[in-house]
Amino acid sequence: MIGIVKGENKNVFLSFVSSFLEEMKTKRVIHSIKVALALVLVSLLYLLNPLFKQVGENAMWAIMTVVVVFEFYTGATLGKGINRGIGTVLGGGLGCLAAILADEIGGIGNHVTVGLSIFIFAAGATYCRTIPRIKRRYDYGAMIFILTFNLVVVSGIRAEKVVELARDRLATIGMGFAICMFISLFIFPIWASDELHYSMASRFNKLSTSIQGCLDEYFTITSEKENKQEIGGAYIQACKAVLNSKSNDEALANFAKWEPWHGKFGLNYPWTKYLEIGEYLRDLGVLVLSLQQCIQSPKQPTSMQRQKMKEPCEILMISIVFILKELGESTKKMDRCQAKNLLSPNLQSLKLQFTPQYPSSKIGGTLTSDENLAIASFNFLLMQIVERVEILAKKVEELGELADFSSTKFECKCIEKFIPRDENTSQPPVAAVLATKRSRSCIRP
Repeated sequence: MIGIVKGENKNVFLSFVSSFLEEMKTKRVIHSIKVALALVLVSLLYLLNPLFKQVGENAMWAIMTVVVVFEFYTGATLGKGINRGIGTVLGGGLGCLAAILADEIGGIGNHVTVGLSIFIFAAGATYCRTIPRIKRRYDYGAMIFILTFNLVVVSGIRAEKVVELARDRLATIGMGFAICMFISLFIFPIWASDELHYSMASRFNKLSTSIQGCLDEYFTITSEKENKQEIGGAYIQACKAVLNSKSNDEALANFAKWEPWHGKFGLNYPWTKYLEIGEYLRDLGVLVLSLQQCIQSPKQPTSMQRQKMKEPCEILMISIVFILKELGESTKKMDRCQAKNLLSPNLQSLKLQFTPQYPSSKIGGTLTSDENLAIASFNFLLMQIVERVEILAKKVEELGELADFSSTKFECKCIEKFIPRDENTSQPPVAAVLATKRSRSCIRP
């Protein structure tokens, strides 16, 4: 029975991965076409004589702006464009003032003033780039400030109309930025907020698949040779993908903060809570990898001892998998999840029932010290996974409150059936749980 569920979950996971890759491929094609279209439009400043007479050779700054600013996500394009605009305005304005001041001083003082102003502003802006909070969101703007300031100040020594030069360059940069934003916002926009939201929801399924894969493999191993060959399949790769998501999450959250109001994502949406949930998901992923290493240890209980541990472990596994899938579904659909309903008292009872399950007196037979250590480690990691899942349920509930997820009637009856009330029931416990899982007795009307 458990093998059937394993096959179903593996097929669901593979279909999700293939659909995700197809979607990303489509998005890449759309982005490529949008960049090409933006370059064609901005090149009209050179190709059309009336426009070229207005902007002249400064049209190259518009082309440079499109090439540098246009990013894959709309939020990244908007953030980079605003940074470029702020850096250009501040750098150009202060550069003009420094050039005018140097020109007023004249003589050798002119060169001294220019050199001193470059040193002070370059050092100050570079120091600001090392501050984590500024570097995270305004690093590109600080770099553009340094570049623009130096270009304007140095040009002021040889050019008499430095203010007019700075104004024309700023105007062409604004044209390039306007073209980028129009295409990025109104022609098949690719939102970083959507990517972060759905990728975060999918990780609950990835971890549930990893947990189930680990335990399924553990109880199907019949020899040490199989232990070395079979463990570490696709479910471990899914777990490693969750562990390697930190930098991508931080980048997407930063881009999402720049994006305008769209769909259900407002201007003050709690993206930091997504990063917090991501940290707990990675903690859970570490425990899953530790469980996999524990399973791969050469010192393991015998097959007969593992079979005696199988039923309570399967019941616990199915409850964990169910909770993780419900959390992922609630996050994806933006339905408010009630942790106290999802984590019913019977889950606590299951933990209490599970914890003393493995002393040698109850398993039967005499266990060696190595077997005791292996069972204790396995048991400890499972309990740690349960605790992380409970914390995740509470964090998802907090996210629903902060993000104002839709309130739905959420009545969870599945976990209440994980522990059979009647020991003499004719239906095996695992089969009862699987039947409950398929019936989806958690109802959202």
